Amino acid sequence: MAITYDLLVIGAGPGGYTAAIKAAELGLKTGVIEKEKLGGTCLNRGCIPTKALLHASSLFATMQSCDEFGVSVENMAFDFKKMQQCKKKAVQAYRDKVEEQFEKLGIDLIQGTATIRRDKRVEVNSLCGKEYYCAQKIIIATGAAAKMPDIPGIGLEGVWNSDRLLAADNWKFDQITIVGGGVIGVEIATIFHNLCSKVTIIEQGSQLLGPVDHEVAAALKEDLTRKGILVYCNAAPKEIVKDNGLVCRFTQGGKELSVRSSQVLMAIGRTPCMDGLFGEDTDFDMEEGRLVINEEFMTSQPGIYAVGDVSADIQLAHVAAAQGTYVVEKIAQIPHSIHLSVVPSSMYAKLPVVPSCIYTDPEIATVGLTEERAAACKMRVVCGTYSMEGNGKSIISHERGGFVRLIFEVYSKVLVGAQIVCPRATDMIGEMATAIAAGLTAEQLQMAMRAHPTYSEGIGMAIEDALRKMK
Repeated sequence: MAITYDLLVIGAGPGGYTAAIKAAELGLKTGVIEKEKLGGTCLNRGCIPTKALLHASSLFATMQSCDEFGVSVENMAFDFKKMQQCKKKAVQAYRDKVEEQFEKLGIDLIQGTATIRRDKRVEVNSLCGKEYYCAQKIIIATGAAAKMPDIPGIGLEGVWNSDRLLAADNWKFDQITIVGGGVIGVEIATIFHNLCSKVTIIEQGSQLLGPVDHEVAAALKEDLTRKGILVYCNAAPKEIVKDNGLVCRFTQGGKELSVRSSQVLMAIGRTPCMDGLFGEDTDFDMEEGRLVINEEFMTSQPGIYAVGDVSADIQLAHVAAAQGTYVVEKIAQIPHSIHLSVVPSSMYAKLPVVPSCIYTDPEIATVGLTEERAAACKMRVVCGTYSMEGNGKSIISHERGGFVRLIFEVYSKVLVGAQIVCPRATDMIGEMATAIAAGLTAEQLQMAMRAHPTYSEGIGMAIEDALRKMK
């Protein structure tokens, strides 16, 4: 006889484990089905490993210029294998904490591959054979996998996706070509530039980081170029050939170009994981390779929801976690504690409150509307800006460039967007997300005293600039 749960979650990444923990805390009998390790891509092959390597590589990069701070180091070197070991320890420590929560709350972790059958029955295939489970509600949180383009040479040795690259133990990246200038591409470019690799980025779009504010993308490209990273935008890869290493051939502006390196990384995005997920006795609506969901994240099958990369346009771990929390609160019929968009009382359009963080050097963080997006919504805005070159903390730490850009709706003076480029930007953006969610005005934001010297003083200066323009 099949075990019955109040909630079955398929996939144990941020969307899945967050939903499961929330459900168990609310008293729901909860099971989680995962075919690999608890934590999903983010914890095991994505966010946490990448940030661990970014931290280690940035330490090495900082030490290379430590002489200007009066610190001398002889025979400086890095050990990539030890960096990877340190990364693995961070991953294991994080996974242990999630496992502790599962054990404490009595969440059943079911190892195996899930197939959804009719009537919310789930077949799980594992080393022990087939088992069947039933549930009142199901959340699909199976995530996404690295996408590989269909071009000649994609199967050559030395052509990697991000999952394989982050697991590499041996150093073989003196020269690396990265195809894709999105978040994954620019963060990995930062890691290997920090470790003295010669890095080239080939991006098919007109700018790095896709839909972000044009000034942010331009600032990033300028910074990467200044550091010696070659960046080609509006460039389409055509083939990879083996010729004294790997040669990636691409076109840009009608010209055929090529770049030679020892390794090629494909970072062109991720595609939803749904292989074997649906039985022949089920029927789910799909669109462009993703599950179709309604505003409550329910699929075309009643009682079955989908969160995170398998269905979301924005593929971020914290988006998946927020969606998982939202769905569980809907199932439990309690007020929502989190909102993915808001409509301030003085506004006439929904404002996104999803922060986006890119861990380059300097960091980039955005939330809400860009000026271009606000114009498309026919919203009149004023932008307050501040160059971080005059910031005390930036001067102390010898940081170059960066800025804070805040976007306010003209009539209400409510904050509708923010873009920050500077160290600690990914920590600072939380204040801006809270302000947008709460519908705070420029005057209300100005009331907060910001400590000196800190990077966050730049926020106060950008607010003052906006208020001057509003007079």
